[in-house]
Amino acid sequence: MLWLKAFHIIFVVTWFAGLFYLPRLFVYHAVTTDRVGLERFVTMERKLFVMMTIGAVLAAVFGVSMIVAAPAYLQLGWLHVKLTLVALLIGYHIWCYRLMLALRAGTAVRSHRWYRWFNEAPSLLLIAIVILAVVKPHLG
Repeated sequence: MLWLKAFHIIFVVTWFAGLFYLPRLFVYHAVTTDRVGLERFVTMERKLFVMMTIGAVLAAVFGVSMIVAAPAYLQLGWLHVKLTLVALLIGYHIWCYRLMLALRAGTAVRSHRWYRWFNEAPSLLLIAIVILAVVKPHLG
């Protein structure tokens, strides 16, 4: 179980590195006007998205493996809240993909300020998820 947890944490870190940096690239992409710069951001965003998706998938695989190894955890309220937050994080990941495609196509309608605020969401989710996983509060 500890090996599963270790690999889960490693891939969560990989996933979050991408979730923190990709929207920051969106900020810079949104203010870039020259063709070479735009092409550079398209390439950087695509490569980062692939790496963070690999991290997300492997984090999920090892997370599910831990639940399979210890199904009694599904009885704990904090895990249900954590999994709900992870579902929101997956939604954020998918939203990043759609934003990336819009930026690539030149059809994005968001300002660089909006992307700066958008960039804060994974931080809030990370704080809540880590607190739940470490403190394991008794919830209902």
